[in-house]
Amino acid sequence: MEDIKVPNLGQAASAACSMATNFLAPVKTERQIYENSMLEDDPNANSVIPTSQEDRTVPRWGPNHKGAQELANLYSTGKRTQECICVGICITLIAVNSIFVLIKLRLENLSSIAIAALCGIITADFGSGLVHWAADTWGSVELPILGKNFLRPFREHHIDPTSITRHDFIETNGDNFMVAIPVLSKLTWDFLTLSEMEMQQRFVWTCYWFLLAIFVAMTNQIHKWSHTYFGLPGWVIWLQELRIILPRKHHRVHHVAPHETYFCITTGWLNWPLEKLQFWYILEVIIEWSTGCKPRADDLKWAQKRS
Repeated sequence: MEDIKVPNLGQAASAACSMATNFLAPVKTERQIYENSMLEDDPNANSVIPTSQEDRTVPRWGPNHKGAQELANLYSTGKRTQECICVGICITLIAVNSIFVLIKLRLENLSSIAIAALCGIITADFGSGLVHWAADTWGSVELPILGKNFLRPFREHHIDPTSITRHDFIETNGDNFMVAIPVLSKLTWDFLTLSEMEMQQRFVWTCYWFLLAIFVAMTNQIHKWSHTYFGLPGWVIWLQELRIILPRKHHRVHHVAPHETYFCITTGWLNWPLEKLQFWYILEVIIEWSTGCKPRADDLKWAQKRS
């Protein structure tokens, strides 16, 4: 009778451990982060490990980078006016909708509202990643209207990541508040025109959209905090450490050149699974194949304007 071959359990376990190690490995190593991103907790530094003689003499990142200075100078009075108007309208709509929500709130709905809040923040995280990826990867500052007004900040941010910490509340949040205005306007209309029965029937859904709009509006402020290494309030640091909002160390991974991963910036919860699924890479391959456009071509052009 032939011997029955028993699988080598040790080899199988070793292979499984190896696969798990590769799957769970950091997206960027510490050395990659040090060599290819700005050391933000020391804003006067450009890199921990200079990789060329040019790195020692010409800023690779930061406010002295010539491309960053040129982009900063493109911030216009018209853009400032748009941001001020959007912030004013959005804050008013948030206040109005908050009052309506509190009036309509029923204690028996609290568990459903908690689920709606969780879904809202996950949706906001994915939405922030999608918009961030699109603006980082495609288009040009030279595009009419969109270029200087909406793509410019993304180009500046990659070559001077700490510039966002020098922006005031209006410049930081104006565009995100603008995105939230249509949703908040529709909710206000519903509160004013629908009957009490209709509002109660769709109240959880209304809370989802309301909380989603708030998370979207706050995303760039959360993003700013992830770049702020000095003077942050204790409660913000606490939220970062609990991973309720985007942590500083986590977001450093995105700022490793060429900025091709970890785009979600509300909580960052979706970054790791989307990276393991190669979600953004697959989208880029499809778009490049169908249009011939190279991802991050404009981003690279501005990064090379070092002197």
